Amino acid sequence: MTYVVTENCIKCKFMDCVEVCPVDCFYVGANFLVIHPDECIDCGVCEPECPAEAIFPDSDDKTADWLELNRTYAAQWPNITRKGEPPADAEEWKGKPGKKDLLDPAPGKA
Repeated sequence: MTYVVTENCIKCKFMDCVEVCPVDCFYVGANFLVIHPDECIDCGVCEPECPAEAIFPDSDDKTADWLELNRTYAAQWPNITRKGEPPADAEEWKGKPGKKDLLDPAPGKA
């Protein structure tokens, strides 16, 4: 089992989750984070740290469309091990639905 980052992270990217991950399995895109499913140890410490409530166990129905997306981008984006600055407008995007089309496939900066 693994944890999965979902749509709520898009354009929020708060990164609080990165600081608590004991195995550094987060990868960063321009406006989204992903968890590498083969590196995640299913400890769950990241889930309650996410202010955008974007992280769920892969057993949750909300992750169906997101697990493979996390796997794909984890292979393309740089690993991130420290919390960076969230986007200036992150709070404005927090909780907004329908953000999947806004996901930027470009890698972020670790």
